[in-house]
This record gives sequence, structure tokens and C-alpha cells, in this order.
Amino acid sequence: MSEELERILARLTEPDNAVIQQATAELKQAFKDPAIIPALCAVMTGSQNPQVRQSAAVMLRMRVRKHWKKISPDHRESVKAVVLQALQNETEHTVRHSLSQLSAVLVKHETPDRWPALLGLLNQSTKSNNPQDRQVGLLLLSKVVGSNPEPFKPHYKQLLQLFGTVLQDLNNTTALYYCILTLTAITPYTGTEEMNLMRSLIPKLLIALKHLIQVDQDQASEAMEVFDELMESEVSIVVPQIAEIVRFCLEISADASLSDSLRVKALSCIAVLIRLKSKAVLKHKLLQPILQVVFPILSAAPPPGEEDPEDEENDNDSDSENPKHFAVQVIDTMALHMPPEKLFNQLLPLTQACLSSENPYERKGGLMCMAVLAEGCADHIRTKMLSSMLQTVCRSLSDSNQVVRSAALFALGQFSEHLQPDVSKFHAELMPLLHGYLSAVNQTKIGHMTKAFYALENFLENLGPEIEPYLPTLMETMLSALNSAENLKLKELAVSAIGAIANAAKEMLVPYFPPIIESLKGFLTDTREEMRTLQTQALDTLSVLARTVGKEVFSPLAAECVQLGLNLTDAVDDPDLRRCTYSLFSAVSDVSPDSLAPHLTPITTVMLLALRSTEGVTAHLDEDKQFVLLDDDDADDEGGEGDTDLDEESEVDDRDVAGFSVENAYIDEKEDACDALGEIAFNTGVAFRPFLESSFQQVYELRDFPHEDVRRAAFGAMGQFCRSQHKVWKENPTEANHQALHKLLQVVLPCFLEAVRQDRERQVVMAILESMNAVIKSCQAEALQAPGILAEISNTIKDVLKKKTVCQDVGGDEGDDDEQQAEYDAMLQEFAGEGIPVLASAVPAETFYPHLNDLLPLIMSKAKPSCTEADRSFSIGTIGETLHSLVGVAGGRAVAGRLSNRLLPVLVSGVKDVDAEVRNNSVFALGALAQAAGPIVASDYPMMLSLFSNLLSKESDLRVIDNLCAALCRMIMSHVEGVPLEQVFPALVACLPLKEDMEENKTIYSCLTFLYSHNPVLVVGHLKPIISAAAHLLGSKDVDNETRNSLLVLLRGLAQHHTKEFESAVTSLPEEQKNKMAVAVTQS
Repeated sequence: MSEELERILARLTEPDNAVIQQATAELKQAFKDPAIIPALCAVMTGSQNPQVRQSAAVMLRMRVRKHWKKISPDHRESVKAVVLQALQNETEHTVRHSLSQLSAVLVKHETPDRWPALLGLLNQSTKSNNPQDRQVGLLLLSKVVGSNPEPFKPHYKQLLQLFGTVLQDLNNTTALYYCILTLTAITPYTGTEEMNLMRSLIPKLLIALKHLIQVDQDQASEAMEVFDELMESEVSIVVPQIAEIVRFCLEISADASLSDSLRVKALSCIAVLIRLKSKAVLKHKLLQPILQVVFPILSAAPPPGEEDPEDEENDNDSDSENPKHFAVQVIDTMALHMPPEKLFNQLLPLTQACLSSENPYERKGGLMCMAVLAEGCADHIRTKMLSSMLQTVCRSLSDSNQVVRSAALFALGQFSEHLQPDVSKFHAELMPLLHGYLSAVNQTKIGHMTKAFYALENFLENLGPEIEPYLPTLMETMLSALNSAENLKLKELAVSAIGAIANAAKEMLVPYFPPIIESLKGFLTDTREEMRTLQTQALDTLSVLARTVGKEVFSPLAAECVQLGLNLTDAVDDPDLRRCTYSLFSAVSDVSPDSLAPHLTPITTVMLLALRSTEGVTAHLDEDKQFVLLDDDDADDEGGEGDTDLDEESEVDDRDVAGFSVENAYIDEKEDACDALGEIAFNTGVAFRPFLESSFQQVYELRDFPHEDVRRAAFGAMGQFCRSQHKVWKENPTEANHQALHKLLQVVLPCFLEAVRQDRERQVVMAILESMNAVIKSCQAEALQAPGILAEISNTIKDVLKKKTVCQDVGGDEGDDDEQQAEYDAMLQEFAGEGIPVLASAVPAETFYPHLNDLLPLIMSKAKPSCTEADRSFSIGTIGETLHSLVGVAGGRAVAGRLSNRLLPVLVSGVKDVDAEVRNNSVFALGALAQAAGPIVASDYPMMLSLFSNLLSKESDLRVIDNLCAALCRMIMSHVEGVPLEQVFPALVACLPLKEDMEENKTIYSCLTFLYSHNPVLVVGHLKPIISAAAHLLGSKDVDNETRNSLLVLLRGLAQHHTKEFESAVTSLPEEQKNKMAVAVTQS
């Protein structure tokens, strides 16, 4: 049979389709004969044609992989013997490669210990004196270990010792390559016992890679992935050698003669080390050397006649593998992971040199650098250098070179996104500049238009009510683009900008609503393929409109929108489009939950499919794809699907895979499906009950998903599911609903706490803390019923404040008490600190006191004058909110009294701080202390009043003055006997109405109502300022219903019982306010 088989296989390689089809049919027949196995073995070893030998090896591998159980024991043994013999005799590399892969599949079935001859051959060949044998041995080793790293665990020590020898064989680069691939494969499975051996390999590894680079850059680039594995699975192995590794990567990055892919690998390795071990990078003084290499890369001009990818006219957002792009990412990573003071000292001189250069690409580099600093160093820039940085960017918008102007637009967009609210204060200068720029851009240059829109849109998004004067011109520009533009991309940009405008303008957009909706509907019902991205954008904007224009305006359209979304998910298979329908559904659930409820079955079905789907995760197969089809057919012919015990291998054996790539669209779809499911569950409450369990199951599965954005969204949704079930139980307090709530909480809270400690990404941990705080805020004591859970949550908060979680391990020493840290590291601690007042308001004060006692010193340590403004503000803000929580819980007064001596010195010094926000928080906290502790702190009242009196005489910040008024009110209501009202009250009413902190109106008018019942003469004696302040509030949007009602009751009481004084006070009001007052007191 083997001669027949060889003839068929030879014909498969001919360049004639008819011949190939005929041969394939014959091959199918041959495969039905059990003798196919020995025949393939014979061809694989005996044919003179290397292509045929290789084909036989591949066929045999497929046979073994899918039908191992059907192969007789004799045949199995002969295959094992033949393949090892063939490997020793084979001279062609491609055939050896296929033979090694066949061995790898055999090992999967047999395990190394049941195949001693394989271990024998590996041992003998890898140690042979013949370099050729060593190559073959290491090729075989890389394949068999690479496809099943775990069964080889008992041999790891021996392997690592072997690598130590091989890595010194610098002339045999093929051996080096296979050796490094094998090391990469076992790294994730190594344990503590291998650590020292692994560490000792690093210096040899660096030398070996340098040699490999000189011989084969593609192989070297693949071998560099060993660092990714080392850093991902056990970064402590590389930390002692961090300086050597960084220098090695800098050498490669700086060498423009090397391939882009190698330089990108080196730069991204530097970025990962900064992300994981920023303190170690700083300690080894590597910041300056990194910047010296990165700056020339990010400011280099492209080759003559070419442009940077992002400057090309048809740039389609490709994150191209170019060193320039990754050099900018290194700066971005520094900003996110290093203390701003340390970074800016070394970075600013380089940036300024670029910005003042004659070379446009250097000016561009300086702007790109400023742009990516905005996210990670936002506080530092906002408080210390915003106006100078904005001036630089605005100047660059009129640069003679378009490349520089584009970079300035990008920088402005980044500033608008990350430096709020401060950037928006410059709207009078920036809006005319941006809108003018947009009007002047040549509309055919769509690449540049896109950048101008990006900057404008990010700026508008955060403008809030300040957008009003610009609205008519903006909407005229956008609507005319929608109606006239032939260019679909321009329409898409305008639709997106309308979404940004809606976020700022809210109800002010209502007059423009009909024409906008007409256009959007037109886009959404047009099914042509080229409309796809425009439709996606239209859905996105529709969701924003649903949330912003007001329920009355949008509700009539809600049902139609749901139908539109469902029709699109049916008609079009596109992850981006589906993702936007999920956002639309969740927006509708916010505005009109009843419109969504009838459609929850199809909506949840499509979202759960997205969560389950593995689409977009593509396996890259190594070789010989043409045989896969044949093998699948042959499995069907035998009436079975092959062996099913190796379940994950039914389609492609994941070890024949050269790697996986994940399409971002499918990741985004999973993320948005989680976000939407959580929000829909919360908004639709009881209606979602039938879908809660299946949704929870799917979302819970994603808690370990490799992509951090999906994990973040999954944890957020789990929190929403708990809040949804709590709401259902509150509305319908049955035992079944109560049990369902506790069943959820018992899974979710421990899962949150585990992930806070173990997840490596700060962004994920912040999201979990935020989600956990929201759950406890909603569920209150219900969330804290499980034994020990309060202590566990408190201990987890303590771990974050002490930087003991995995994502906070940045390579500093234990005793390294450097207070400077990256802003995002500080932000993570703030999210944890926000949990303290949340816990304090959920349980009786005595229950929480022991935990609070442990946590307070960690919070108070951040109030020291040497800490940053952000830290001081956070520390005192947390103390204030915690005291405020104690006001409302059982035993709160006694606990607040017990804490007062510890807290007063910190709060008093905070009132004298140079930073307005710290003063504001300190004043609020003192008021909250007085309110919580009442008469217990009576002896401190005189000191507090004199402190406030001093502050009032020189304070210029309006918010601080508002909070000072509220603090006085809290003192009065809590212990009126301790306040000399004759002196304090006139000073208090003189500061009304409140100017900035409108929420405190509630406190002010509760106090006035209290005083009116307690001491009416005092109130009536100061009626003019009180009535004048009250007139400001009537009809204002800044007041909640409760405050409005207590204000109206007070005014009517005064009008009724002190008519003369009331009317005299009203006469001095402006006409419009007089009328409002008259209406207010006569309404019943």
C-alpha cells in the first residue's frame, strides 16, 4: 500500500487542480484502510521526495491527534519508534519540523514517562558533540515541551541546566533559538524551586539574543517574547537584572538598522517593566537613559517621501507596529506609573527642546509627548502648568506645518478629556479657535478633518452649560454637514459631534431634536454596506440623546428605538453595530424601562451570545492548512467525530497554533454587553428577574478574562446585579427575593475582595472598589450580614492603603517610604478610602469602630503638610464623609465624640491649608464633627467659632464660604446652646445666597426652619437678607424638592405670622423676584 500512497501524495503536490482533486478522492479511500498507519510510516521514512515525506508526517499527525483510540497498540508503538528513527536520519529541515510536531502530538497522548525512548533521544541529542544533532534535539524539545509544558515539570531543573549550557553555544544560533522557545514555553509553569536557576539564565539569555539578532532578526524577534512570559508570570525573576535588561532593550530600540518588529518588541518590553516595576526603574536611575533613547525615536522624521502612519490622509486608526508609536507609549506608561515630580524634572527640558526646534517632526514629538502626559499626570498639570501648556498647543494650531497642527489637535483633544474641569474654563479662547479651525479645513482632507473634529468633540463633551452661547453656530455647522455632505465620513464626524454637544447641552438641544432624529432615522434604515460605520455612530449618538434631552422628549420614541436596534442586530452581523445597540438598549432602560421590558428575551439572548462567543479570537496555524479539510471529512466518513476526550482539540490543536490574536471589536462587544446587562438589570428590576441567573452566570465566567476591559466591565455588572436584586426585594419583600439577594452577595463580595488583592491591573481594581462601594451603599446592612465580611472588606481597604495588593507591587523596597507616587496609584487608594464612609453608614457605629480605629491612622497620615494637595484633600475629605456617615447610624454620637480629640488637630490645620479644596473639606469635616458629636464637643465650640470667624475675614474661595455657612448651621442644629447667635447669625445670613455648593442649601434652610421654631424673633430681625437669598432659590434648578418644600413652608409661615415685616422685606426685591415670591406664598 505504501507505494500506492506515495504516488497519491506526490500527485497532491502537482500544480494542476484536476490532478489534486482526483488524488484527494483516492486519498480518502486509502484512509479507510487500517493499514494506512504503517503505510504512512513507510512513506515518511522511505520516500525520496522530501515534500512527500513531509506530507506523510502531517497526515500521520492528524490521524494520531483525532483517532488515537482507534489505532491498535502495535501500530502505536511502531509509530513512536519510527518517528524517533526518522528524526535521526532526516536531513531536510521542513520534514524534521513536521516530525517534531508529530512527536509533540504523541507526547500529548502518551506522557513523557510512558515514552522513555523519547527522553533518551532528547538527552543524547541535546548533549551531543555534533552541532547538527544538538539542533535536531532542541527542535524536537521545543515542539514536545512547547505543546505540553506541564507533564515535563519533573524535568524542569534538568532542562534549565541544559539551557545554561546551550545558551553559551553562541555559534549555533538555531540551537539558541529553539532553546529560548522552550524556555518561553515552560516559564508560566515554573515554581519557586526553579527561580534561582531561571535568574542565573538572564545574563546568558541577553548575550544569546544579541548573537541571534545578528544572524536572524525574525527569529530574534520571536525569541524576545521570553521576556513577556518572564514578566507576566514571574516578574521577580527579572527585577535583580532590570538595569541590564533595560540597557539591552535600549540598545535595540536605538538601532535604526534593525527591523521595526524587533525595535517595537524592545520598546514594549521597556514599557511593561515601567508598568510593573516603576520604582525599581527609578531606583536604578534608568529614567534618564530611557528618555535619551526614546526622544530621538518619537521625534524622528519618516523616511524621505513617506509620512508617519497617523499623518497619512487615509489613516484608518491602525496601531501600526512602528517604533515611533511605541516610543510615545513608553512616555504614556511613565506618566501613568511614575510620580509626576520625578518624571517632569527630567522630561520637560527634552520636551521644550523639541517644541522650540526648527524641525517640524521634533515639534510634533514635543506635542505628542505633552498629549500623552495628560492622563497620568492630570493633577500635576492642572495645578501647576495648565495655562503654559495650553498656550503652547494653541500656538501650534497655527504652525506652518500640517504635521505639527495635527499633533496640536491631538494634544488639545487629550487635554480636554483628562484635564477637566480646568480646561473648560478657557472656553472663551479655545472655542473660537477650534470652530474657526474646523471651518477653515479643506473638507476633502478628511484625515485632517477627523483630527479637528476629535479636538472639538472632546472639548465640547465636557463644557456643560457653558456651551449655550456657541450652540446656534455649532448646530448650524453640524446640521448642514448632515444634510449636504456627499462624504459619508464627514456625516459620521458630524453625527459623533452632535453626541458630544448633547452631553454638554442636555435639554438646550431640544429645539434641534426633530431634524437630528430625522437624519439619524434615515441613516439607521439604510442597509447599504458602506453605511455601516455611519450607522454605528448614529446608534451611539441616539443613545446619548436618549440620556440627555429629557424623558418627556425621548420617551415617545423609546419603543421605536428598541425595535430599530433589534432589527439591526437581526439584519447585520457586525460586532461594532451590535455593541452600539446594547448601549442604546441600556439608555432606553434608563429613560423608559417599560418600553424595554417586553423585549428582554431577544435582547438578553443576543448579549449572552456575545459574552459566550469566542469569535474574534483567531488561532494562527503553523503549516499545512490544506490537509485540515481532508481530515475533517474523513472523520465524518467514519460516522464519528474522532475521539472526544481531548475536548479542546476538536478543531485545531492549540499547540499547532503559532499564536492567538484577538480582534478588538469583539473585546469591545463583550465589554459593552456586560455594561449594558448590568444597567438594564438595575433599571428594569422585576422584569429582569427571569434573566438574572443566566446573565450572572455568563458575566461571572469573565472575571478571569485575559483582557482587562472585559474584566472591569464584568465586575461592574456583578455589582449592578446585586443592586438590582436588592431593589426587587425592597419592592417585593418575599423570603425568596431575600434569599436570592444573599445568594448573590455571598458569591460577589468574596469574588470582589479576591480580585482587589490579586488582579494586576489598577484600572480593574479601581472599578471593583467602585462597584463594591455602590453595592454596600445600596444594600446597606444587608450586604454585611455574612459572618466576617465586614472585617474582610475593612482589611482589604487596609491592604490597598498600605500598598499590599498585587497591582501595587511596583518594585520598591519594603522600607521604602517614599511619599511620592504616580497619580493613578494615589487614585487607587482614594477608591479604597471611599469605602470607609460607606461602611460607616451601613452598620451601627460600635460594630464598625474597631475597624475604623485601624483605618484612620492610614488616612490621617496623608494629611501631613509634606503630602500632595490631592492626598491632603482626599484624607480630610474621607474623614469628613466618615463623620457625616456617623450622624445617621446608631451609636454614632458616642463614636464621633471618642474620635474628636484625635481628629481636631488635623482638621484645624486643614482649615489653614494653602489649597482651597483642602480648606473646603476641613470646614465641612468640622461641621460634620459638630453635627455627629453634638454636646460632647461643646467645649471645642469656642475654638471652632473663632477659627471660622478668622477664615471668613480673609477667604476668597466661594465654595469654602458656602461650606463655612453650612458648618455653622450644623453646629447650631446640633448644639444651639453652644453658639452665640447674636454674633453668629448676622454673619451667616450676610453670606447668603450660596454661590457654588448648592447641595448645602438643604442644610441652610433646615437650620433657618429650626431657628424660626426655636427663636422666631432672631429670624424676623434679619428678614431682608433671608428673603433676598430665598428669592434667588425660587425657580432655580439647583434645589431638590425636599429643600424647596422646606423653604416654601418657612416662607408661608413668615408671611402668615409676620406679615408686616415679610411684606417690607419683599418690597426691596426686584420686580421679577417679587412676583415669584407672591406666587410661592399663595400657592397651597
